[in-house]
Formats: sequence, structure tokens, C-alpha cells
Amino acid sequence: MAEQDEDLAPEPERDDDDEYSLNRQVISRIMYAVDTDDRDMLWAEMEPLHPADIADLLEQINAYDRRRLIHLYGQEFDGDILSELDESIREEVLGLLTPEVLADAVRDLDSDDVVDLVEDMEDQQQEAILSVLEDSDRLAVRQSLTYPEYSAGRLMQREVVMAPEHWSVGDVIDFMRGAKDLPEQFYHIILVDPRLHPVGNVTLGRVMASRRDTALKDIVEETFHVIPVTQAEGNVAYAFNQYHLISAPVVDEDGRLVGVITIDDAMIVLDEEHEEDIMRLAGVGEGGLNDSIVATSKQRVPWLAVNLMTAILASLVIAQFEAAIAQLVALAVLMPIVASMGGNAGTQSLTVAVRALATKDLTGSNVWRVLRREIFVGLINGVVFALVMGIVGVIWFGGPELGYVIASAMVINLVVAGLAGAGIPVVMDRMGIDPALGSGTFVTTVTDVVGFFAFLGLATVFLL
Repeated sequence: MAEQDEDLAPEPERDDDDEYSLNRQVISRIMYAVDTDDRDMLWAEMEPLHPADIADLLEQINAYDRRRLIHLYGQEFDGDILSELDESIREEVLGLLTPEVLADAVRDLDSDDVVDLVEDMEDQQQEAILSVLEDSDRLAVRQSLTYPEYSAGRLMQREVVMAPEHWSVGDVIDFMRGAKDLPEQFYHIILVDPRLHPVGNVTLGRVMASRRDTALKDIVEETFHVIPVTQAEGNVAYAFNQYHLISAPVVDEDGRLVGVITIDDAMIVLDEEHEEDIMRLAGVGEGGLNDSIVATSKQRVPWLAVNLMTAILASLVIAQFEAAIAQLVALAVLMPIVASMGGNAGTQSLTVAVRALATKDLTGSNVWRVLRREIFVGLINGVVFALVMGIVGVIWFGGPELGYVIASAMVINLVVAGLAGAGIPVVMDRMGIDPALGSGTFVTTVTDVVGFFAFLGLATVFLL
């Protein structure tokens, strides 16, 4: 029967250049192995793939194929795959693994990855995962879970390589060679005083390049940044990006070393925050491609409802000039142009402002300079396009009056767009609201209302 299946569906050709990356050919070969129930072929295809690529594969295929693949994959399941999986399907994958496979997978993870895995689970599920850990690892994870969500305490790993500040290079080399529980990856030796307060970092490169009798305190890095355990993870990511850190010690309320955060975890937070800002600017919440139809709909409905209310507000402005539009049909033709240009200009200023707030480049010390800049940019762009639309209005409708009106409205709306695009995110940030959340809707509302009012109002005064 298997031979007949292979005759009906010949094995996809292998492209050696694509062997170690997840692409259409690799996925095709993997799914062929699943369809033909060929475990040896599946293992051969999956073995070269990075855990992140395997996680991408599981996210891209449907639930039925995912179940068949994991069942056939059997005992070979790297714990790092679970860390890389999107949260929307991670719970499903966990439910497909046997207790033995899950136990082996979780034991391979660092403490910070285990925390990330279990922090959103129900208590019963948490206990099932934690029960497979060794006592010391279980205690470390439980301690991390007591820290506030989205804090450095949740982000850090408890596995730390530290040394007394009076040690020499030879001392620390001998220590590392004899240690049995060093982290798989680390970048620094953290120097501590007798009270376990971190006092400096020494890179592994400096250790290996120095003589054995060299004091560790003589080769510490110039940049040394200590992170409080309760610090928000967004600020942690900012510090890594701002000061070019590779790793940083985490301290408790008494300044004692309790963990370390590495650059890979900090960059994941930074990437997640950027993605979150983009999603919120579009009004789609934190949804992903793997969310269900109902969940996705629920995430999008609130801001669509807000958008509907703001659209009604803009329509009410238009309704006030119904008589003017009835007398001069050209107004109905041209007014969407003014609103659209204002909306686009406002979105440009908004994007720059939200990004600058996220990176802390836009602060109280330069906010007025930034606002003035956006207003003058709007003024210049407004004048340029006012000239264009003024000429269009004259040529299109045969008289200069309508051209003057749309040109004036264009200048007014682009100036307001620059002010609103930069000002609304700043105001929301001062109010403690994420500036990416809903700013786009409010800016569009302002430019629509001002654009329609300016254009139709000027037309009513000067043309009718």
C-alpha cells in the first residue's frame, strides 16, 4: 500500500540550497513524510531545522496536519520549539505531547523560557509542567512567577555565572571547568561583593585573553548596567538598545543578584513592542494569524465601532452644508480630496510621534520643538498641494474662485494634520494611555472634520 502511495505521489525533489531553511520545498517534503507515515524521512527533514523554523512550520499548517505531524514526530521534540511557538497555538501543541515527551522538553529549557511557557496557563496546567522539573528549578520558576507581569523578574533567567570580586582569571577558569551546572549560553562573569551585590561584568573573551594571575576587577567592562527586578520589561529592552548591552544582572530590593537578562530576551521584548504598536495603530489589538475567527472579530469590533461613531461625526459636519452642496455639485466632488490629504498627512506625523515616544526620543524637553516642526511641515506641504489643487480647480471647473477655496482648505487641513498627528499621541502618553492605541482614529476624525468644515465653510462664504 505504501508503494502505491509513493507511485501516486512522488517524493518532492530536494534542493540542496534550501536544505537548512524553512520554505515551500522543505514544507512539501515534510508533509509528504507525514502523508506517507514515514517517520525516518520526517526525522531526517526536521533534524537540520532550527527550533524557530519548526515553530513556524507548526504555525503555518492547519490543526489536522499539526496533530498528525506531532504524533509521527514522536519522542523527538526540542523544548526550544515550545518557547518559539505563538501563544495562540502553544496550548494546543502542549495538549498533543505525551507527558514523557513534555517532561523531557521542559527540562531542557532555561528558567526564563519555562516562566514564559507557564505564566499564562491555568494553575492545574502550571502544576503539570512544574512537576517535571527538579526541585531547585521548580523553586526558581515559582519565585519568578511572583514578580509583576511584564517585569524584569519575569524576563530574567536564574542561571547566573558569578565570581567574588577578588578572584583572578585563573580562579574563574578553574571554577568553570569544575562546574556541572553552567548555563548553556552566557556572555559575562558577574563580579559580586560578599553581600552578593553585583559590582562589574567581565566578558568571556577578556577572561580567555588574559593571564591567569590577572585580577578580574582589572578587566571589567566600562559599561555596567544593573536592572531592578521590578523594572518594566519595556524599559529593560530600551536600556539594552540604548547602552548596547549583551547581558545585565538583575537585583532585588536589597541590591542582591537574583538573575541575569541576556540580549536575545531583550530584543524579543523590543520586537514585540514594535509589533504591538503597529497592530494597535491599525486598531487590530494583539491578534495574530493563528487566532480563531471569533477571537479576531472580537478584537476588531471595538475600534470599528469607534471609527463608525467618528465617521458619523464627520457626516454631521457635511450635513450642515447640505444646501451649499445641492447648489454647487463640485463641492461633493472635491471635498473628499481635502479630507484624504489631511488624513494621510496626519498619519505621517502620527507614525513619527508614536515611534519617537516608544524610543524615548520625544520627551517633555523637545515636545514643543517637534510640534512646531510638524506644523511648519504641514504648512509647507499644504502650500505646495494648494497650488496644485488650485490650478486643478481652475482647469476642471473653469473659474478661479473654487480653486482659491480648495487651496485655502488644503493649507488649513494639512497644518491641523501636523498638529494633531504629533499632538494627540503626546497627550495620550501624558494621560498614561498607550499612544499607539486609537491615535489613528482620533487623528483621522480631526482631519476629516476640519477638512470638511474648512472647505464647505469657505465655499459657503465665498461662492454662494
